[in-house]
Amino acid sequence: MVFKVLVVDDSTFYRRRVKEILDDDRELEVVGEARNGRDALEKAEALKPDVITMDVEMPVMDGISAVKAIMEKRPTPILMFSSLTHHGAQATLDALEAGALDFLPKKFEDIAQDRKDASRLLCTKVRLIARRGIGLKRPSFRATETRKLPDNAPKQAFFKTSGLLSGHKDAAKQPTVSSVRATGKQYKCLAIGASTGGPVALQKVLSPLPAEFPYPIFLVQHMPGTFTTAFAQRLDSNCNIKVKEAEHGDIVEPGHAYLAPGGKQMLLETIGANKRIAIVDASASDKVNYKPSVDLTFSSLAKAYGGDVLGVILTGMGADGKEGCRMLKDKGATIWAQDQDSCVVYGMPQAVAAANISSKSINIDDISSCVQTEMR
Repeated sequence: MVFKVLVVDDSTFYRRRVKEILDDDRELEVVGEARNGRDALEKAEALKPDVITMDVEMPVMDGISAVKAIMEKRPTPILMFSSLTHHGAQATLDALEAGALDFLPKKFEDIAQDRKDASRLLCTKVRLIARRGIGLKRPSFRATETRKLPDNAPKQAFFKTSGLLSGHKDAAKQPTVSSVRATGKQYKCLAIGASTGGPVALQKVLSPLPAEFPYPIFLVQHMPGTFTTAFAQRLDSNCNIKVKEAEHGDIVEPGHAYLAPGGKQMLLETIGANKRIAIVDASASDKVNYKPSVDLTFSSLAKAYGGDVLGVILTGMGADGKEGCRMLKDKGATIWAQDQDSCVVYGMPQAVAAANISSKSINIDDISSCVQTEMR
């Protein structure tokens, strides 16, 4: 199957560059280009692309407004390009809340050191979210709608997925559960890992948690360093619990969520009766592909907390978190995965489910209530 792509950017040079890369992939075909958001809206209606790449800052109509309009009129998977600045981070998060599925830095040197690797990653992400488009509908999720939600707030709609991952057949699916019975197990923390689709999914999980949630929460979201500060601030403003970008030396407290900073690794240390966060610089020579890495943080939690951890793997490309979850499970921890039907990309959850590491697959709408039932 060949996916039709619409490339949207006000720069002729950048449109040509993206088109050349995508057209080199035999599964992708650029069927049109647009100069601004209004042009994109017209081309999306006329050309009916399977996926759109979209710049954030454009004249006439910006990328965020275009995403909103496209998701209203003809829901289509959208990959955003943005600058690695604080303003770019805020705009990209706005675009994701508006319905875009993923993002990449606009400068290819910020994606990967090698140009071929950057091109390969771009094509992979475009293919993945294009496959995700079957049955796509506009999400009703908005940060303003979830601000300080009461525990009995109604569920909100989320994306449905095609269930396809990188062109491979699905692994045997765990049956999805919508509720759990408390096992009575004792916990000391909640740990969540996510990648593609994670910003929206994390907010859905965290926003219903009560301010008096009795455990610390550790969050690992694949995201550039300039984005995690803005993302932590956004989560904090829309959640009852306290959310912050983790800093070296933070003493862990209940009811607080600690987001691993982009480009670094978040580890846990035991200092007397306290647990303390250690932020480690990720050097270019590191063999770890992800910075931050779910595997590294989760393995650190296994050492710090043993089996007294509830680990949850959310939507994301790849298999980061699989080995960290395996270490936690070997210590007696409980591992859950987001179910296939509510993932943007069923990669990371599929990895732990297919390896029989996770005990349950749960729709994103139900994860928060299940966490509260199990950990109360």
